[in-house]
Amino acid sequence: MRRTRTPVVAGWFTQDGAEGDFRLLGTRCSACSAVFFPREDDFCRDPACPGGGELREVPLSRRGRVWSYTDGRYRPPAPYPSDPEAVWRPYTLVAVELEAEAMVVLGQAAPGVGVGDLAVGMEVELVPGVLAEDAETVWTTWHWRPVTS
Repeated sequence: MRRTRTPVVAGWFTQDGAEGDFRLLGTRCSACSAVFFPREDDFCRDPACPGGGELREVPLSRRGRVWSYTDGRYRPPAPYPSDPEAVWRPYTLVAVELEAEAMVVLGQAAPGVGVGDLAVGMEVELVPGVLAEDAETVWTTWHWRPVTS
């Protein structure tokens, strides 16, 4: 039986290709150059925008610096898929500053990375991840992993 790979939220990241091709997808306003994640398809969210621009999909930086981090000790609500009968394991959340886009993006740390492995200002990179899986579906997402080289 082949399991379906399903993004937790469609259109927020690329899913095909090698790890190096994996990117979060945002939008850039052509009128003011503001970048948004999650993507925005209807209007520019920048209150200083003069208006009249187009919103175009843009891949975001794959690397950034830890802005903040914490451990999650609660079972999050939907759309997070989770079996309420399963034992809950804490996870690490990382807020990453993408310098080129002038924004902070939240995500989970890669498996095996805990709060003791992180520091504010540390360089991290985006990697594909698995949020949950069952016999039919693998729910995919993104993770942040410390850069080692």
